[in-house]
Amino acid sequence: MAVASQASAAPTSDTESADQQDYRQYFTPLPSLPPIPADNSLTAEKVALGKMLFFEPRLSKSSNISCASCHNPALAWTDRLPTAVGHDGQVGERNSPTVLNSGFLGSQFWDGREPDLEGQALGPIQNSIEMAHDLDGALARLSAVDGYSDHFQTAFPADEAPLSSGNLADAIASFERTLNTPNAPLDRYLLGDEAALTDQQKAGMKDFVDIGCISCHRGANFSDSLFHPIQVPGSDDPGRFAVTNEESDRQAFRTASLRNVALTYPYFHDGSAETLEDVVPIMAEQMLKRELDDATVERLVSFLHALTGEQPVVTVPALP
Repeated sequence: MAVASQASAAPTSDTESADQQDYRQYFTPLPSLPPIPADNSLTAEKVALGKMLFFEPRLSKSSNISCASCHNPALAWTDRLPTAVGHDGQVGERNSPTVLNSGFLGSQFWDGREPDLEGQALGPIQNSIEMAHDLDGALARLSAVDGYSDHFQTAFPADEAPLSSGNLADAIASFERTLNTPNAPLDRYLLGDEAALTDQQKAGMKDFVDIGCISCHRGANFSDSLFHPIQVPGSDDPGRFAVTNEESDRQAFRTASLRNVALTYPYFHDGSAETLEDVVPIMAEQMLKRELDDATVERLVSFLHALTGEQPVVTVPALP
């Protein structure tokens, strides 16, 4: 069975079994910050500007939709709808993934069509179903708002023309890199707090490794950031195939992070599964060719609840 690279074992007590210690080593606590790109340093000024832009509805054609419309802080930075609703009430084909911990992913969107948060940030603005605006129009609208030019200048002081699409993307991406959820019960357990997990969650952690879930849901963010085919009943979404035109990528989607998964329902790319109790048996059957009994499902679901971390406290900013 494929498993993740072993992390350094956390301190353990004399009473903890060697067997339990063996399972702990397959997991890694979530860092406070994801990797920062060399060409987009993380500064307080960029984060502050990115926060405003994330909540800015004037980036949309209608001036009614912002990034936060589909990534609502009150809903674990999702919209909890099966698929997103955008411009003129249009309903999209895919579920809105959470922004939480998204900086740890190796690519963005369900089909991985953008390599990073900077690339992802501009997509929804231009998408005809989502915000339905063109970048030139969005930038012109921001330029006409008293105050935004100064904010861009403060965030990008070395640029001759700081209010640009590239800086718009860099600022939003910088803000999103701060939306992380460390200190989940599992993280505390890995760092030595043996009481942070219940006995059922510890048993579920063993099942997670033994059954093979960790083969794809590995690393600190519980995602290998790779693409795997899955047959969701009623869905003909081509998935990654639309990006690569490779037949092996048909109906393949990037492995979703399991961090905060208890809060980010509904599930799958089309939002067709409502609960973790629905999802776990489907994933075991499709991806691992395993049929799970009810007790195993309960243990795994209990373990998944231990991946809910501390939610970022973000106040809605006053916009210019």
